[in-house]
Amino acid sequence: MEAPKAKKIEKTLEIHGDRRIDNYFWMNEKENPEVIKYLEEENAYADFVMKDSEEFQEELFQEMKARYKKDDESLPYFFNEYWYIVRYEEGKEYPIFCRKYKTLENEEEIVLDVNILAEGEDFFEVANVAVSPNNKLASFSSDNVGRRIYTLNFKDLKTNKILSDKIENTTGKAVWANDNEHVFYIRKDESLRAYQVYRHKLGTDTSEDILIFHEEDETFDVNVFKTKSMEYIFMASSSTISDEHHFIPANNVFAEWKVIQPRIDDLEYAVEHYEDEFYIITNADDATNFKIVKAKIDNCGMENWVDVIPHREEVLLEGFEIFKNYLILEEREEGLLQIKIIDEKNQESYYLPFSDPTYTAYIGTNLEFDTEVLRYGYTSLTQPNSTYEYNLKDKTSKLLKQQEVLGGKFFPENYISERIWADSRDGEEQIPISLVYHRDTKKSAETPVLLYGYGSYGHTVDASFSNVRLSILDRGFIYAIAHIRGGEYLGREWYEDGKMLFKKNTFFDFIDAGKHLIKENYTSSKHLYAMGGSAGGLLVGAVMNYEPTLFNGIVAQVPFVDVVSTMLDETIPLTTGEYDEWGNPNDEEYYHYMKEYSPYDNVEAKDYPHTLITTGFHDSQVQYWEPAKWTAKLRELKTDNNLLIFKTDMSSGHGGASGRFESLKEDALEYAFLLMINDKR
Repeated sequence: MEAPKAKKIEKTLEIHGDRRIDNYFWMNEKENPEVIKYLEEENAYADFVMKDSEEFQEELFQEMKARYKKDDESLPYFFNEYWYIVRYEEGKEYPIFCRKYKTLENEEEIVLDVNILAEGEDFFEVANVAVSPNNKLASFSSDNVGRRIYTLNFKDLKTNKILSDKIENTTGKAVWANDNEHVFYIRKDESLRAYQVYRHKLGTDTSEDILIFHEEDETFDVNVFKTKSMEYIFMASSSTISDEHHFIPANNVFAEWKVIQPRIDDLEYAVEHYEDEFYIITNADDATNFKIVKAKIDNCGMENWVDVIPHREEVLLEGFEIFKNYLILEEREEGLLQIKIIDEKNQESYYLPFSDPTYTAYIGTNLEFDTEVLRYGYTSLTQPNSTYEYNLKDKTSKLLKQQEVLGGKFFPENYISERIWADSRDGEEQIPISLVYHRDTKKSAETPVLLYGYGSYGHTVDASFSNVRLSILDRGFIYAIAHIRGGEYLGREWYEDGKMLFKKNTFFDFIDAGKHLIKENYTSSKHLYAMGGSAGGLLVGAVMNYEPTLFNGIVAQVPFVDVVSTMLDETIPLTTGEYDEWGNPNDEEYYHYMKEYSPYDNVEAKDYPHTLITTGFHDSQVQYWEPAKWTAKLRELKTDNNLLIFKTDMSSGHGGASGRFESLKEDALEYAFLLMINDKR
């Protein structure tokens, strides 16, 4: 079977006196039968190429699935007189949301069984379930396409009947007022930007809903949330680099919304409530790595902010949790997350101890305010995700739940994790790399290494455990994470140095990390592989152009690869809100810089690595046509005989298949691809 050959229709794109020819621009037409035909041809070709691995894919799928407990349930958490649990039943793909009144010995009440709602659907996702303050009603949101456009519904928890109230085109979030009859929700515009906040009264027609706020600045999104104290409702309007928060008492939906601090360019802040004050995490006054301030509720403008936790050059403050007598900080120093406990009564402070060379620690679900118990999570590349309960008074820690790995074949001591540092090409930075491998795997030029990266939006890919990953570790792969610039692994400046006109640092860091692994004899180019998704797909796509012989294979998941055209099209979701991340190509300087690294614009007639590209037809984050066009152009120009496979899930979006285990089939395909091409070498 020959690889599909997409038709070419020349399209000239011109701006700033520069011309680009896009022969595959026509693929943007989602309703065009020719587009569907091409995607289906690529799917058929992918199935043909991978046909010999079908049994192996099924073996991998069953192997991965077998490690999960089929009737698993979440750790119960207590809130507003009820214990809440999310559980799964064997043979079912979707969660069941449950609760028990006051004690875990009481009879279970089912809040929502998603398996019933998902019957007959190819895709189904519930984004948010929220119970009213009087515990009698629940809101829930669902999406049956994968486009992340959610419909809000409401359920009477006493009668188990769905109410007639139905709100379309929302972000999926609903915030209950304390009167139990009003909710606040957010609508999306045509580009899927969260832009309007509405108030809805249960039992009334949605046409009567009150518009509370309309965000007219297309670079901002809106959000609504309730404080942990349940006393205030907040409305946040945020861009990549600026925030503005308004609030009302949760007891009075008709109150006038007050602003904490009007938006200012480059001023970021987030708020929590404590007694008669707001605690605010912010980058105000050049606090690059953030600090915590407080202000009286009645006088909360930034001129009245008082430092609680000052800014520190060497520590990134990522978050905090307030209890009646304690302040808990989530900090990152030299890349590693730490949890700091501050006793507000005696001002004693200390850190919880962690021992792995690379790991993830985080503050867990802590909804109770007046308590001396902290829930926190811990995981590493060798340790399954675990939730602990720490007694703040006795200073003792107790394991509540650890992710089970079934099958009897997993023992943490059989795996080794490391953190190493690679020199950047400019000689000014060192790039951290986290690694994990089976203790029987020897480092050599013949050892396969899968290098993963992301490097955008300040998002840090921390070292955490993966059930799925065991399938390649047990087959001799080393798995590595490159903590490249564009993330915040080494602080806020690490992010700033990997965005806008410094974006190329992200790609060069990843390349330098790969070269370091070869230099240190972990592997060789013949056995080095790269993987990245979304903005990480941009990463590996750019790297393919810069260093096409460095990697033997590439897996690009829902990749953002047509950077210039997408950022010039304001009708596409995310575009206007991301000018502060990539730059605005309507500005000539940013246009030319983007064009220099955009994977699609830089495909050339040369050899490329084996490549697997995936997408979802209904993807709301990265439109399907970006990887489709990229695939077509690679097919046209590449001069090698290496594999190029493009797979479109016609029923899903950015997050892939819905259901608990269906997504494992995507993992099985990717791993089968990597193991297949590695054996060929």
